[in-house]
Amino acid sequence: MLGIDSVREILATIKENKLRTVLTGFAVAWGIFMLIVLLASGNGLRNGVMSNFSGRATNSVRVFPGYMSMPHKGLPAGRNIRFDFRDYYLARDKIPEIEFLSARINASLTVTNGEEYVALSAYGGTADLAFILNIKMKEGMGRFINTMDDKMRRKVMVIHPDHQKILFKDENPVGKYVIANGIAYQVIGVYGASSHFNNNNPPAYIPLTTAQMLYNHGYGFSNLEFTVNGLNTVEANEAFSMRLREKFGALHGFNPEDRSALWINNNAQDSIQANNIFSVINIFLLIIGLASMMAGIVGVGNIMVITVKERTREIGIRKAIGASPASILRLIILESIFVTTCAGYVGIVLGVGLTELVGMAMSQNTGANGTVFLDPTVNMSTVIGATALLIVCGVVAGLIPAVKAVKVKPVEAMRAE
Repeated sequence: MLGIDSVREILATIKENKLRTVLTGFAVAWGIFMLIVLLASGNGLRNGVMSNFSGRATNSVRVFPGYMSMPHKGLPAGRNIRFDFRDYYLARDKIPEIEFLSARINASLTVTNGEEYVALSAYGGTADLAFILNIKMKEGMGRFINTMDDKMRRKVMVIHPDHQKILFKDENPVGKYVIANGIAYQVIGVYGASSHFNNNNPPAYIPLTTAQMLYNHGYGFSNLEFTVNGLNTVEANEAFSMRLREKFGALHGFNPEDRSALWINNNAQDSIQANNIFSVINIFLLIIGLASMMAGIVGVGNIMVITVKERTREIGIRKAIGASPASILRLIILESIFVTTCAGYVGIVLGVGLTELVGMAMSQNTGANGTVFLDPTVNMSTVIGATALLIVCGVVAGLIPAVKAVKVKPVEAMRAE
């Protein structure tokens, strides 16, 4: 046990060798500091890149029609593919991996309220679009489009806080009307500023059928968006994309190998690939950090060897007056653990403090177009693991010199200079 006498003895030994102890402690603190900073940097890079996926669900897929670049079954190349509700029903009924599904139509509108106006993009979609695009409504600010809005072709609109600020100033816009390209829309909700598109031109949302009727000649839509379940590997997503091409190819009469006929933006696959890349990067950074920390631990071991050599006479006297080998072993190991743990704790505090400060600064300076570095922090399990590793390394660093000290014979030790 680490009693008061043991602590006093350890502190007395450290006091006699201040410079050596400080330099050794600095090596350990620097090693654990670098481990924390490197792991936090890896997490910050991962969080920054993955935040660019946060505008939509990480398991989302977008499918766009294209044109045939090669002839197929008597149909000539160059034919344009157009989506309609046959494609929507195919995706909904024939592809079991799909969870939330929405068609989408884009329109450019000039929206006015009295003398105030704003030019914006309007996205026509179904209620599922909220789940696909991670749209969060502001508290107390209405709702998103629902199934009845779409079924009844209601002229309703969900706007962004930027639109609200321009059109309504400080007023609550929910329930009020705006004019969009000469057509009256009722504002039914305001979605959160951090939801979906994080740029200078956030969209408004209207029902799919309304957008189709008013802005798409009452027919078809621009693309399909949906989320998928059960596709947890790159290979599974590639196979899924090929099945999509086969099914849509059979419906529209194009070759599934014709990449120009169907454009697939698989966010799920991109997210998995990014995670795999950052997992490798984190392992690499972990190895570098552990190597830095091990260099400090080796320094502790070397210092303990020198300490034992300098205290050979003292150890011999201890054994001569009846000190047990276990007590000597315990004293050397405890001293090693004490130096390692205290220095390591300083490194952990400095590392975590630095990453927290950087994280706060990055969160305040995140640009409108996203970032590649965000929230560079480490989780508590990493800190606890590093602390446990320090204790283990402290035992190992002190074990070899401690065993050497135990083997010293009292008579030979007392003759040592």
